[in-house]
Amino acid sequence: MSNMINKKVLLTVLILGCFLSTLNQTLLNVAFSNLMTVFSISATTVQWLATGFMLVNGVLVPITAYLMKRFSTRQLFLSSMFFLLIGSVICAVATNFSLLLCGRMIQAIGAGIIMPLLMSIVMFIFPPEKRGSMMGFIGLAIIFAPAIAPTLAGFIIEYYSWRWLFIGIIPFTVVIIILAMKYLINVTETEKVKLDVVSVILSTIGFGLILYGFSSAGSRGWDDKIVLSTLVIGIVAIVIFCLKQIKSTEPLLDLSVFKNKLFTLTSIINIIVTMMMYADMVLLPIYLQNGRGFTAFHAGLLLLPGAIVNAFMSPVTGKMYDKFGAKPLFIIGLIFIIPSMWVVTDLTETTSFVFLMVRTIFLRVGLSFISMPLNTASLNSLPRTLVTHGTAANNTLRQISGAIGTAVVITIFTAQSTNHAETILKETPDTTVKVLKTLASVLGTSDSYYFMTILAVIAFVLTLFVPSKSKIKQQA
Repeated sequence: MSNMINKKVLLTVLILGCFLSTLNQTLLNVAFSNLMTVFSISATTVQWLATGFMLVNGVLVPITAYLMKRFSTRQLFLSSMFFLLIGSVICAVATNFSLLLCGRMIQAIGAGIIMPLLMSIVMFIFPPEKRGSMMGFIGLAIIFAPAIAPTLAGFIIEYYSWRWLFIGIIPFTVVIIILAMKYLINVTETEKVKLDVVSVILSTIGFGLILYGFSSAGSRGWDDKIVLSTLVIGIVAIVIFCLKQIKSTEPLLDLSVFKNKLFTLTSIINIIVTMMMYADMVLLPIYLQNGRGFTAFHAGLLLLPGAIVNAFMSPVTGKMYDKFGAKPLFIIGLIFIIPSMWVVTDLTETTSFVFLMVRTIFLRVGLSFISMPLNTASLNSLPRTLVTHGTAANNTLRQISGAIGTAVVITIFTAQSTNHAETILKETPDTTVKVLKTLASVLGTSDSYYFMTILAVIAFVLTLFVPSKSKIKQQA
């Protein structure tokens, strides 16, 4: 019995830590316009608070497999919380933008370690038939945090100061550190492994530049010299990195996980679903704020019910995964997602708030059938020795596809809005600039959703190739 209690306490502490670092990741997005005024900086500068965070994360994730071998669960979790604490203190007292950015980067180190750590631990301490429900509970934390962040942050900024976004995190982090020191046990055995420094440098340059290239493609455009050169150098570095991993006896990131057909298939579905999820999180607020003139707080409120439904569905779909396996869940999920992308391909400037809210709830129900079961299915298909590499590969793909999804959608949105603006001017030359901007923005959003609908259909076709639960059992 004490073993069971330990598992529960261990997971609770880990999930709380994960909740805090995920919350912290999305808290600032609403604060950008406010921070631009406070530090008198441009949008491209303030953007670094998000891009910088993502870069540190994306660079750290491939190294997590090594870190998990080399250090104990306890050491990693505590250090990730300490980074979060130190970063938050620096941000809370920041007198200029550079200091704030510096604090953010330190916070990101903590966040980068914690997600893969949590998933690997579940794989180590639970038998396959329990993993779905446990991943579901993790999903609750991971999905619930970004769900309430915009509304919470909007409220804090409207009534208090942006500094409270960081001051508020400090006491919670301290409590989690104390709990972890008391209750956290080591789950995995540590071993003395050599760090392949060349691979670390390659993956840092590669993933860093690819993430940077895609996240700045949205604002700078694809024909920008910086965007093109970062992408090319990044891709070359990743190719060399991959070749090095395949040849190495002790690879930093073991790519043999992709020899597993089910792992590869679920990874491709994961990429598409993540692209859709991130793109939707960028597109809807753009439409609401530019096309409809809602405030950030209202945009946050529109997304809130869907996200809460998604979070609380997560444990339910986790249990269903344990019972029925992945395939039926994926199919149900996409049956919800495809229509919810399709109904917003003809947005107007009068599409009702309630309609959008219901549509977003639908989309989120669909995602809850996919996101966590997808992770569990792909990791379950691997032997235990490859689990840490599997989580590292999974999380790296998620980071990158999120950036790609956002960049591609912003590109489509910008290009289509410009085309529509030209067409409108030809047909009705006396349109005012404000009306023109609004109309073009609305039509551009609609077109971007066509692209997402196509993505959802491709994902649906791919899920048909996922073997059913009984088939997987036969193969095992």
